[in-house]
Amino acid sequence: MATHDATWRYRDRFGDRYGRTYFRRFGPGVVSSIGAGSYRGAPTVAVDERHHDALVTALENGCNVLDTAPDYRCGRAERVVGDALAAAAVDREAVALATKGGFVPFDGERPPDPSAYVREQFIETGLVDPADLARGSHAMTPDFLDAMLDRSLDALGVDSVDCYYVHNPETQLEARSREDVYDQLRDAFEYLEGQIDAGRIGRYGVASWEAFRVPEDHDQHLSLSRVLACAESAGKAAGGDPDEHGLEALQLPFNVHMADAFTAAHHADPESGEAVSALEFAHREGLSVAASSALMGGDLVGGIPEEIAAELAGDSPAQRAINFARSAPAVVTALVGMGRPSHVREDLAAGTFDPLGASAFDAVFE
Repeated sequence: MATHDATWRYRDRFGDRYGRTYFRRFGPGVVSSIGAGSYRGAPTVAVDERHHDALVTALENGCNVLDTAPDYRCGRAERVVGDALAAAAVDREAVALATKGGFVPFDGERPPDPSAYVREQFIETGLVDPADLARGSHAMTPDFLDAMLDRSLDALGVDSVDCYYVHNPETQLEARSREDVYDQLRDAFEYLEGQIDAGRIGRYGVASWEAFRVPEDHDQHLSLSRVLACAESAGKAAGGDPDEHGLEALQLPFNVHMADAFTAAHHADPESGEAVSALEFAHREGLSVAASSALMGGDLVGGIPEEIAAELAGDSPAQRAINFARSAPAVVTALVGMGRPSHVREDLAAGTFDPLGASAFDAVFE
């Protein structure tokens, strides 16, 4: 697991190569504000090799955040991330490693009949009750998360991860009521509190796509104040202070064209009841945000709106887009798909420029 001393040594290794705010506090130490995602790419050996080389390059050049999940690239992503972590000239304790649990993963390739695969590998083996599945592919019961955490640790070749996300809990809203989903989240958090005590995870979070960006009347909406209450309840059930729960992170999309996590006030401040955005909520509650899709799947490499680009530092559209995501309140790291070694150094060079300050970032939206 990442430690204070190892992450600070990693930071010091790069001297003044990066900007003053490139490394930011997370957990016990510091992490790079540009992280390596592993979602995209075909489930092939050729892509495995390319991603492996890109991740090693990233780790050895100032990126110490790795984000993955057991279902990414049909289960291949975690294995590649683990292999790259082992191969890079970087201490494991210097790297913040995150994975997720929620979606049923395949084993290296997409099966000819996914439904039959889920039935044979997960339902008939007792890993998941069919009543707990949403959309035939998603569950977040403690037993399922336990099986997925075991699977992830084995694939990654480690004995612990620094952050474990409940993956897209809004998927469950297709199968049950919102109140039932909050109950499920509370149970999941109670399980994860136990895994913190067991030393298998450092902290936990929620990774979402729509849940925290859409309005309250949307069928995919989840309230951050209710999610926080679930964590407080879990912390109390674990025998501790409700304020000492392990919920420390959120992951959600944020980029120039998907900025509603900052612009849309869909959440109630727990103290005042004031309507605030997801990022403002996280900022007030001390939650760290990993901004996914910082380059919008590569679409922003071709450019961003001129009036926004003019406010951002960077030598390329990709760098300016990354620096937009790094400038938002509560964002600790902007996740970028690092599938090609040739792109890694350009992406990381965005960190040689300073992001926008709070006032300048606000002004972009005026």
